[in-house]
Amino acid sequence: MATSSDSLRDLFVTGLTNQHAVEKQALAIMSPQIARIEHYPEVADRLRLHAEETNHQIARLDELLAGFGTSGSGLKDVALGFSGSMAALMHAPAGDEILKNSFANYAFEHFEMAGYMSLLTMAEDGGYAQATPLLTQSLKEEEAMATWIGDALPRITRRYAALYAGEGASAAKV
Repeated sequence: MATSSDSLRDLFVTGLTNQHAVEKQALAIMSPQIARIEHYPEVADRLRLHAEETNHQIARLDELLAGFGTSGSGLKDVALGFSGSMAALMHAPAGDEILKNSFANYAFEHFEMAGYMSLLTMAEDGGYAQATPLLTQSLKEEEAMATWIGDALPRITRRYAALYAGEGASAAKV
């Protein structure tokens, strides 16, 4: 019969696996954006930096999963990576692509933050203290990115509006 600690362990490992897939999805969302951005170099630079952070977050999750004798789910990674790529491409035809991407990125950062907060709660309740520093570091990176996007959104909006007014919607897109 499974004990409460076995159930929490299983739930924690599932959460780590899911977060691993979410981080893969984040990379799939950011990569096409980075490749397409022309008029917003500060956004491209910050996305590049966050993509590096995301790769480190994946490595941290790999380390934690290895400690439980498992790894990320290839199927979940591929499925969420594909959905992330599709989500990024959905905004490409929009005249205001940079704005839609910024809104989606802001929301997605909060989604990632919620995942790390939940994992930290399970780590605390399950006695997985070794996970706390790694999860906390990732949470702080997600919080910093969400703050950056929130702070940058007025600048991005104003730049888009200026480009739109001066050169039209196609020039203002990305």
